[in-house]
Amino acid sequence: MIRLLIRWWAPLLVALSLTTPAWAETPPNIAAAADLRFALTEVAAAFQRDTGRTVSLTFGSSGNFFRQIQQGAPFQLFLSADEQYALDLARAGKTQGPGTLYAVGRLALVAPKGSPLRVDERLSGLRAAIARGQITRFAIANPEHAPYGDRAMEALKHTRLWDALSGKLVLGDSVTQAFQFAVSGGAQGGIVAYSLVRDPAFAARTDFALLPASWHRPLLQRMVLIKGASETASRFYAYIQGPTARHILTRYGFALPNARR
Repeated sequence: MIRLLIRWWAPLLVALSLTTPAWAETPPNIAAAADLRFALTEVAAAFQRDTGRTVSLTFGSSGNFFRQIQQGAPFQLFLSADEQYALDLARAGKTQGPGTLYAVGRLALVAPKGSPLRVDERLSGLRAAIARGQITRFAIANPEHAPYGDRAMEALKHTRLWDALSGKLVLGDSVTQAFQFAVSGGAQGGIVAYSLVRDPAFAARTDFALLPASWHRPLLQRMVLIKGASETASRFYAYIQGPTARHILTRYGFALPNARR
Protein backbone atom coordinates (compact mmCIF):
# COMPACT_ATOMS: atom_id res chain seq x y z
CA MET A 1 0.00 0.00 0.00
CA ILE A 2 2.83 2.42 0.93
CA ARG A 3 4.60 1.57 -2.33
CA LEU A 4 1.40 2.36 -4.27
CA LEU A 5 1.02 5.73 -2.55
CA ILE A 6 4.61 6.71 -3.36
CA ARG A 7 4.09 5.68 -6.98
CA TRP A 8 0.91 7.79 -7.17
CA TRP A 9 2.32 10.91 -5.42
CA ALA A 10 5.68 11.09 -7.21
CA PRO A 11 4.35 12.26 -10.63
CA LEU A 12 2.07 14.79 -8.92
CA LEU A 13 4.97 16.29 -6.95
CA VAL A 14 7.02 16.59 -10.13
CA ALA A 15 4.11 18.31 -11.90
CA LEU A 16 3.67 20.74 -9.03
CA SER A 17 7.36 21.62 -9.06
CA LEU A 18 7.14 22.44 -12.76
CA THR A 19 4.14 24.73 -12.27
CA THR A 20 5.35 26.82 -9.33
CA PRO A 21 3.21 29.97 -9.32
CA ALA A 22 4.86 33.28 -10.17
CA TRP A 23 4.15 34.64 -6.70
CA ALA A 24 6.48 32.02 -5.22
CA GLU A 25 9.49 33.66 -6.93
CA THR A 26 11.63 36.12 -5.04
CA PRO A 27 10.68 39.52 -6.51
CA PRO A 28 13.57 40.79 -8.64
CA ASN A 29 15.40 43.90 -7.48
CA ILE A 30 14.89 46.81 -9.87
CA ALA A 31 17.17 49.88 -9.81
CA ALA A 32 15.22 52.92 -10.99
CA ALA A 33 16.11 56.57 -11.45
CA ALA A 34 14.63 58.76 -8.72
CA ASP A 35 12.43 60.70 -11.17
CA LEU A 36 10.40 57.49 -11.59
CA ARG A 37 9.41 57.22 -7.93
CA PHE A 38 5.71 58.00 -8.44
CA ALA A 39 5.24 56.80 -12.01
CA LEU A 40 7.06 53.45 -11.74
CA THR A 41 5.42 52.63 -8.43
CA GLU A 42 2.10 52.91 -10.24
CA VAL A 43 3.41 50.86 -13.17
CA ALA A 44 4.57 48.11 -10.79
CA ALA A 45 1.14 47.99 -9.16
CA ALA A 46 -0.49 47.62 -12.58
CA PHE A 47 2.03 44.92 -13.50
CA GLN A 48 1.16 42.96 -10.36
CA ARG A 49 -2.55 43.34 -11.07
CA ASP A 50 -2.19 42.19 -14.68
CA THR A 51 0.37 39.38 -14.24
CA GLY A 52 0.28 38.31 -10.61
CA ARG A 53 4.02 39.00 -10.39
CA THR A 54 5.77 41.49 -8.13
CA VAL A 55 9.01 43.43 -8.33
CA SER A 56 11.08 45.18 -5.67
CA LEU A 57 11.81 48.81 -6.59
CA THR A 58 14.78 50.82 -5.35
CA PHE A 59 15.00 54.49 -6.35
CA GLY A 60 18.13 56.61 -6.42
CA SER A 61 20.56 58.50 -8.59
CA SER A 62 21.52 56.83 -11.86
CA GLY A 63 25.24 57.47 -11.33
CA ASN A 64 25.21 55.71 -7.97
CA PHE A 65 23.34 52.72 -9.41
CA PHE A 66 25.83 52.57 -12.28
CA ARG A 67 28.72 52.17 -9.86
CA GLN A 68 26.84 49.67 -7.70
CA ILE A 69 25.96 47.45 -10.66
CA GLN A 70 29.56 47.60 -11.89
CA GLN A 71 30.58 46.29 -8.47
CA GLY A 72 28.07 43.41 -8.59
CA ALA A 73 24.99 44.79 -6.82
CA PRO A 74 22.13 42.27 -7.25
CA PHE A 75 19.87 44.33 -9.50
CA GLN A 76 18.19 42.61 -12.43
CA LEU A 77 16.88 45.64 -14.32
CA PHE A 78 18.26 49.18 -14.42
CA LEU A 79 16.18 52.18 -15.51
CA SER A 80 18.53 55.10 -15.93
CA ALA A 81 17.63 58.78 -16.23
CA ASP A 82 20.62 59.22 -18.55
CA GLU A 83 21.07 56.61 -21.23
CA GLN A 84 24.86 56.89 -21.12
CA TYR A 85 25.03 54.98 -17.84
CA ALA A 86 22.99 52.13 -19.33
CA LEU A 87 25.07 52.08 -22.52
CA ASP A 88 28.31 52.04 -20.53
CA LEU A 89 27.09 49.00 -18.58
CA ALA A 90 26.25 47.30 -21.88
CA ARG A 91 29.74 48.02 -23.24
CA ALA A 92 31.19 46.55 -20.04
CA GLY A 93 29.31 43.30 -20.70
CA LYS A 94 27.02 43.63 -17.68
CA THR A 95 23.71 43.60 -19.57
CA GLN A 96 21.63 41.65 -22.04
CA GLY A 97 22.29 44.00 -24.94
CA PRO A 98 21.95 47.79 -25.17
CA GLY A 99 18.39 47.92 -23.85
CA THR A 100 15.83 50.43 -25.02
CA LEU A 101 14.74 54.02 -24.50
CA TYR A 102 11.61 54.12 -22.36
CA ALA A 103 11.07 57.85 -21.76
CA VAL A 104 12.40 61.37 -22.19
CA GLY A 105 12.50 63.42 -19.00
CA ARG A 106 11.87 67.14 -18.49
CA LEU A 107 12.90 69.72 -15.91
CA ALA A 108 10.57 71.90 -13.85
CA LEU A 109 11.02 74.88 -11.57
CA VAL A 110 9.13 74.32 -8.33
CA ALA A 111 8.48 76.38 -5.20
CA PRO A 112 6.31 75.81 -2.12
CA LYS A 113 3.24 77.97 -1.69
CA GLY A 114 4.18 81.18 0.07
CA SER A 115 7.72 81.26 -1.29
CA PRO A 116 9.04 84.65 -2.43
CA LEU A 117 10.01 82.90 -5.67
CA ARG A 118 7.48 83.56 -8.44
CA VAL A 119 7.47 80.52 -10.69
CA ASP A 120 7.53 80.90 -14.46
CA GLU A 121 8.96 78.93 -17.37
CA ARG A 122 11.53 81.60 -18.36
CA LEU A 123 12.98 81.90 -14.79
CA SER A 124 12.36 85.65 -14.78
CA GLY A 125 10.81 85.35 -11.31
CA LEU A 126 13.87 83.50 -10.06
CA ARG A 127 16.14 86.17 -11.50
CA ALA A 128 14.12 88.90 -9.77
CA ALA A 129 14.09 87.08 -6.42
CA ILE A 130 17.87 86.65 -6.59
CA ALA A 131 18.28 90.37 -7.29
CA ARG A 132 16.11 91.18 -4.25
CA GLY A 133 18.18 88.90 -2.02
CA GLN A 134 15.21 86.60 -1.37
CA ILE A 135 16.88 83.35 -2.46
CA THR A 136 19.11 81.89 0.24
CA ARG A 137 18.66 78.19 -0.55
CA PHE A 138 17.88 76.65 -3.92
CA ALA A 139 17.66 72.91 -4.48
CA ILE A 140 18.92 70.72 -7.31
CA ALA A 141 20.20 67.15 -7.41
CA ASN A 142 23.95 66.64 -7.21
CA PRO A 143 25.27 67.16 -10.76
CA GLU A 144 28.16 64.77 -10.15
CA HIS A 145 26.00 61.64 -10.23
CA ALA A 146 22.35 62.67 -10.77
CA PRO A 147 21.35 63.35 -14.40
CA TYR A 148 18.62 65.80 -13.38
CA GLY A 149 21.14 67.77 -11.35
CA ASP A 150 23.52 67.85 -14.29
CA ARG A 151 20.79 69.16 -16.61
CA ALA A 152 19.58 71.66 -13.99
CA MET A 153 23.12 73.03 -13.92
CA GLU A 154 23.06 73.29 -17.71
CA ALA A 155 19.74 75.15 -17.65
CA LEU A 156 21.00 77.60 -15.03
CA LYS A 157 24.18 78.21 -17.00
CA HIS A 158 22.09 78.74 -20.15
CA THR A 159 20.11 81.46 -18.38
CA ARG A 160 23.27 82.87 -16.74
CA LEU A 161 21.96 82.25 -13.25
CA TRP A 162 24.45 79.57 -12.21
CA ASP A 163 27.06 81.92 -10.76
CA ALA A 164 24.45 83.86 -8.80
CA LEU A 165 23.09 80.64 -7.27
CA SER A 166 26.23 78.55 -6.86
CA GLY A 167 26.76 79.62 -3.23
CA LYS A 168 23.10 79.05 -2.36
CA LEU A 169 22.62 75.55 -3.73
CA VAL A 170 21.27 72.70 -1.63
CA LEU A 171 22.30 69.46 -3.36
CA GLY A 172 20.12 66.39 -3.05
CA ASP A 173 21.72 62.96 -3.37
CA SER A 174 18.97 62.26 -5.91
CA VAL A 175 16.37 64.37 -7.66
CA THR A 176 13.76 63.04 -5.21
CA GLN A 177 15.74 64.41 -2.28
CA ALA A 178 16.19 67.72 -4.11
CA PHE A 179 12.43 67.79 -4.64
CA GLN A 180 11.87 67.25 -0.91
CA PHE A 181 14.23 70.13 -0.11
CA ALA A 182 12.45 72.38 -2.61
CA VAL A 183 8.90 71.78 -1.39
CA SER A 184 9.38 71.27 2.35
CA GLY A 185 10.33 74.85 3.13
CA GLY A 186 14.03 74.01 3.46
CA ALA A 187 14.62 76.04 0.30
CA GLN A 188 12.78 78.78 -1.56
CA GLY A 189 12.50 76.46 -4.55
CA GLY A 190 14.46 74.27 -6.92
CA ILE A 191 14.79 72.69 -10.34
CA VAL A 192 13.69 69.05 -10.31
CA ALA A 193 12.06 66.39 -12.45
CA TYR A 194 8.75 67.36 -14.02
CA SER A 195 7.47 63.86 -13.26
CA LEU A 196 7.73 64.52 -9.52
CA VAL A 197 5.86 67.82 -9.48
CA ARG A 198 3.04 66.20 -11.46
CA ASP A 199 2.13 63.98 -8.52
CA PRO A 200 -1.38 65.03 -7.33
CA ALA A 201 -0.33 64.90 -3.67
CA PHE A 202 1.79 68.02 -4.14
CA ALA A 203 -0.51 70.02 -6.43
CA ALA A 204 -2.07 72.07 -3.63
CA ARG A 205 1.26 72.73 -1.89
CA THR A 206 3.46 73.91 -4.76
CA ASP A 207 3.73 76.08 -7.84
CA PHE A 208 5.70 74.75 -10.79
CA ALA A 209 6.56 75.49 -14.40
CA LEU A 210 7.92 73.25 -17.15
CA LEU A 211 11.28 74.53 -18.42
CA PRO A 212 12.24 74.62 -22.12
CA ALA A 213 13.92 71.41 -23.26
CA SER A 214 16.27 73.47 -25.44
CA TRP A 215 18.08 74.76 -22.34
CA HIS A 216 19.87 71.46 -21.71
CA ARG A 217 20.92 68.19 -23.30
CA PRO A 218 17.97 65.82 -23.55
CA LEU A 219 17.25 63.45 -20.71
CA LEU A 220 17.08 60.28 -22.79
CA GLN A 221 16.12 57.55 -20.35
CA ARG A 222 17.20 53.98 -21.17
CA MET A 223 16.64 50.69 -19.40
CA VAL A 224 18.74 47.53 -19.58
CA LEU A 225 18.30 44.00 -18.32
CA ILE A 226 21.26 42.81 -16.30
CA LYS A 227 22.77 39.46 -17.25
CA GLY A 228 21.06 36.62 -15.40
CA ALA A 229 17.78 38.54 -15.01
CA SER A 230 14.78 36.41 -14.05
CA GLU A 231 11.67 35.82 -16.09
CA THR A 232 9.74 38.28 -13.93
CA ALA A 233 12.34 40.99 -14.53
CA SER A 234 12.21 40.28 -18.25
CA ARG A 235 8.44 40.48 -18.25
CA PHE A 236 8.51 43.76 -16.33
CA TYR A 237 10.99 45.13 -18.88
CA ALA A 238 8.53 44.24 -21.64
CA TYR A 239 5.56 45.58 -19.65
CA ILE A 240 7.17 49.01 -19.34
CA GLN A 241 7.14 49.18 -23.13
CA GLY A 242 3.45 48.31 -23.32
CA PRO A 243 0.37 50.56 -23.49
CA THR A 244 -0.53 50.54 -19.78
CA ALA A 245 2.91 51.66 -18.64
CA ARG A 246 3.29 54.16 -21.45
CA HIS A 247 -0.03 55.76 -20.52
CA ILE A 248 1.13 56.12 -16.90
CA LEU A 249 4.48 57.60 -17.93
CA THR A 250 2.74 60.11 -20.18
CA ARG A 251 0.41 61.12 -17.36
CA TYR A 252 3.43 61.94 -15.22
CA GLY A 253 4.82 64.24 -17.88
CA PHE A 254 7.32 61.99 -19.60
CA ALA A 255 7.67 62.24 -23.34
CA LEU A 256 7.77 58.87 -25.09
CA PRO A 257 10.74 58.07 -27.34
CA ASN A 258 8.63 57.86 -30.50
CA ALA A 259 6.66 61.00 -29.59
CA ARG A 260 9.45 63.25 -28.33
CA ARG A 261 8.52 66.88 -27.68
